Amino acid sequence: MLELTKIQNAIREKLGLEVSFYPENAPINGVPVCDKPFEATASDGQYTYFRFLHKGTAHIGVLTGAGEEENNYALLLPAYIEGFAERETELSKTEHLKRILFGECSSMSVYKYATKYSVRKSACFVIALYIPKLMDEAIALLEQYGGNSLDTALQTGENTCVLVKFVNEAAEGDESSVNYAEFLVQSLKEELGIDAVAGVGKTVKELKDVALSYSSAENALRYADVFELQGSVHSYREFLLVKMIEDIPESKLAEYLSELSGEGAKEVFEDEEMLATAESFLQSSLNVSETSRNLYMHRNTLLYRLDKIERATGLNIRSFPDAVSFRVLTILHRLLKK
Repeated sequence: MLELTKIQNAIREKLGLEVSFYPENAPINGVPVCDKPFEATASDGQYTYFRFLHKGTAHIGVLTGAGEEENNYALLLPAYIEGFAERETELSKTEHLKRILFGECSSMSVYKYATKYSVRKSACFVIALYIPKLMDEAIALLEQYGGNSLDTALQTGENTCVLVKFVNEAAEGDESSVNYAEFLVQSLKEELGIDAVAGVGKTVKELKDVALSYSSAENALRYADVFELQGSVHSYREFLLVKMIEDIPESKLAEYLSELSGEGAKEVFEDEEMLATAESFLQSSLNVSETSRNLYMHRNTLLYRLDKIERATGLNIRSFPDAVSFRVLTILHRLLKK
């Protein structure tokens, strides 16, 4: 709250307004609270309320007074508050871009970055990478292999970084971005001996939407870990069903899992080897021969396991409808287990 106190004092000194703030989901003692839903502004006859974003968290501003003048100020203050940190501090290129990725910048701040670094008309996508070692060297290599000077690599966590890749057309397609991620992962392995894992986000038309690409790339990386998937590159498209299911409240997920699976299914879900076999079968497009080759498993052993899954769950995953149902059940199980 230290920075918000600084903003509060600046508003009082420069504009002569009395204003206070509280996180939208955590009211503060002594600060008036708006008890009705609203979009941009609201008034209770004594105070005027407005919403704004501060460091990625939704807040409510409380302006003393409830006239037309206060309402006009309430409409303007969100942009002033959201841009305060950027006005106070000259951000580096990577720090500025990181804030944009995390959704912590106002639209004006995004516009300033896009103008300063000449990316206003460029589509882009984000590749999120898990880097177990040599982070500085990995980022340097990512910058080196960037296709143009606009591409930027930066660290986002202890073992994670991203490359923001700018492209001429948003219509280049997901296959192109996945191929590029595979090239980067292979380069990290050959040049630095790093076993990286990449999540590829959706391509967006403008920088203002890059936070969506970052979120989808991070989700792809996270889901690949949760589901213990093989392979080093994963696209957000692989997990659209997972994302839809994850948005359902956990209590409801548990209810669905209970309804859709019998007592025997628990035996399958708690057997990691059995789940890995089923996952490989699904990823091989329900092809028995291909799955046997991929797992180095005798065909009869594979068929025995598929029959065991059918006896336990009632689902014959050699048929497409039952395979889809089984996939949903495994997603429910993994999400509740994570």
